[in-house]
Amino acid sequence: MSETISAAKVKELREKTGAPMMDCRSALTEAQGDMEQAVVVLRKKGMASAAKKAGRTASEGAVGTYIHAGGKIGVLLEINCESDFVARTQDFQDLLKDVAMHIAATDPRYIRKEDVTAEDMEREKEIYRAQAAQTGKPAPVVEKIVEGKMSKFYEEVCLLEQPFIKEQSVTIGQLIAQKVGKLGENLMVRRFARFKVGDANWTVAQIKQVSEG
Repeated sequence: MSETISAAKVKELREKTGAPMMDCRSALTEAQGDMEQAVVVLRKKGMASAAKKAGRTASEGAVGTYIHAGGKIGVLLEINCESDFVARTQDFQDLLKDVAMHIAATDPRYIRKEDVTAEDMEREKEIYRAQAAQTGKPAPVVEKIVEGKMSKFYEEVCLLEQPFIKEQSVTIGQLIAQKVGKLGENLMVRRFARFKVGDANWTVAQIKQVSEG
């Protein structure tokens, strides 16, 4: 199998994922040379690394902008990290640009599921419950239907739950987790604002503070 894991293949995986060379070789070995499976292995490791770092303070970072459609849509976005050094890296700046571009395209209303207001959550549940009740199905089944529809609702309105527009198989939350694994620091979308010319309902969202629960 060592002949299969060539330097060219390791280089290709590194270019696809941005992961360190040794991690790429290890992932390819674990995946028995299968490139797509190796990507999955790296993603899983990135998610594990992100979970370990999630509790660490991210008080540095940068503000990025993205202007779209000939100046008709604009996004202002803050992403935090743990050090000014990481904030200046190309990987961090690329992430800032990609997430701002994604927000311009999808117009999310919240950052995380935890940020959705109780009013919005209950309103959606009532609507879905009423719709499901009309099918005549038993209450437990109705609640399962509501649960499924709420998952779709979160995907539509919460930034971290949305499939990344440039790679639909990855959510924004997973994209950030991959960068955490690569950069070795906790990363957090702090807040964003999205403006559209002529639209009075511009979007402003920020992450709830830990003290708020």
